Amino acid sequence: MEALSDDKYFVARQVHAECSVLPRDKCPQVLSDLMDTLLNPSKAIDDREDIDWCKWLMGNGRSPEEFAKQVSMYDNATTCGLVWTPNFVAYRCRTCAISPCMSLCTDCFKKGNHYGHDFNMFLSQAGGACDCGDASIIKESGFCDRHSPKAAVDKSAAPSNLMCVAEAMMPRIILRLIQHLRENCKVGGPDYEVAIQGADGFLTMLIDFNKMGALMRHVMTSALTNPQKYRELMDPSISTGQPEYDSYRQDSNKIYQNAVNSLTNPEPPDEYKECASLQEHLQHTTFLEELMFWTVVYEFPQKLVCLLLNMLPDLEYKEALTRAFVLHYSRISMMLERATNPETLSNKVVHVSVQLFSNESLALKMVDQLKLLHVMVITLKYMMSKTLIHNTLHDPDKNFHYVVDCERHVMKEHCYWPLVSDLNNVLSHKPIAVRFMSDDTLLEMWFDFLSMFQGMNVNQRELNEHVEYESNTYYAAFSAELEASAYPMWALVSHLRGPESVAFTRRVLSFCLTALQDWLDATHLTHPDVSDSLQVSFHFPLHRYFAVFMCQAVRRQGATLNELLPPTDMLHLLMMHPLRVQVSIF
Repeated sequence: MEALSDDKYFVARQVHAECSVLPRDKCPQVLSDLMDTLLNPSKAIDDREDIDWCKWLMGNGRSPEEFAKQVSMYDNATTCGLVWTPNFVAYRCRTCAISPCMSLCTDCFKKGNHYGHDFNMFLSQAGGACDCGDASIIKESGFCDRHSPKAAVDKSAAPSNLMCVAEAMMPRIILRLIQHLRENCKVGGPDYEVAIQGADGFLTMLIDFNKMGALMRHVMTSALTNPQKYRELMDPSISTGQPEYDSYRQDSNKIYQNAVNSLTNPEPPDEYKECASLQEHLQHTTFLEELMFWTVVYEFPQKLVCLLLNMLPDLEYKEALTRAFVLHYSRISMMLERATNPETLSNKVVHVSVQLFSNESLALKMVDQLKLLHVMVITLKYMMSKTLIHNTLHDPDKNFHYVVDCERHVMKEHCYWPLVSDLNNVLSHKPIAVRFMSDDTLLEMWFDFLSMFQGMNVNQRELNEHVEYESNTYYAAFSAELEASAYPMWALVSHLRGPESVAFTRRVLSFCLTALQDWLDATHLTHPDVSDSLQVSFHFPLHRYFAVFMCQAVRRQGATLNELLPPTDMLHLLMMHPLRVQVSIF
């Protein structure tokens, strides 16, 4: 194309002049032709010259550096949002924190007023983002001077045509990234790392755009979340008038559909099959939703994750990203199960989720609109249900209870950890914890889940032969009970501090007693005189829940033991296993 041989400066000025007089939803033909060439999927996405052309065109005739400086002048963002990767030094101030997951970058911490506060410096293991300026995560008294609400007061409005070229180009730029991710996911063992490395320069360009501040983030958000633009550019049934490109779009769509079908989700209960985040067939309506899909498929590549997280200061984008993440949440668990390096993948998942679920109002919206709590519990139950084995406590012939197998990969590699971490995060928000304890279905599913750990990893005393190799399943068992059972329990209990919440405690105790009775029936424990003194399990989460919630009700909420304790015969049966644990220790 002749335009490509012209000086970038003059071409960019011409494009800007034409964009300035057109409606915002129109793209001048000269720019459309340029993008057809620069963003042609038959070319390498990381072509330096093409990337440089994109930067110049977006700059309206200014150099990329000058344009970035000008756009940054109108940055009225009041939050930091600095994203970091593992092994980054950050700070956490418990005096200023609203969410326990709050963290601050070094600059914001040092420029804030934290003298005499309860804070610590830590080395981030999973990565994170700075929460300075986010009043839902940290008290305003802990903001630095750059990210207080007053920081944006004196910012003047940007010229109306400053971002017109960026608005016209951004959907096509994002489309090119999606096309690259599709192309490199063909059946036959794609090398995801190579694919992401192949787009490194392109991703860097997008991250640099984001660094320009709120103005450019708004442009990117509009492109990422516009359903009409997504359909217009992605629907293969809409002809572009270019037969060769239309054929490419058909092939690209087939790759995409195959990838969607390969990313399965847990089988939900019938009453939740219509829930958007649990549906068998994924349906994407925006670039952002498909970009999140590829982030999951590619196992959360660091550069792509950084791009997604760097835009979180835009509140509209943050909600859209959270929705997209929840939409794929149940499928992420399936990825964790079959991951070759579950620890690394777990950290990558939590790097994203902790930024999204720490915001109380946003997490609550996901609970109410997308049934996030149900998705989490169903996903956890499904993951553990595939590891169940016959429980051998008491008389195995009469015991029809099933427990998790601590020898399984899911248990030994803690594949469940990100899901439990996210659940603990959302339960730290009182309104969400209240919804959890108010929902019969959730409580029933939760105690079904806990029952899978009840009496697991039975230890059998050997009297006749020397045990040469001790099993190391004890570590998996204790870790699971602590992380998957005890942590959520303490998160719930932390909100039950007075008589006004005793009704929730009673509800939990009621469901817990029902689960305990079901367990007693399943293990055929009808009287305390059982002749199995050579075996013991140290894991009774149902007992723990009953004891802790009962203690909370009596000590903090004005309840009495007489109204909470079960019948005497059941109480005798419940006492048997905790006493046996005490005896076995000594």
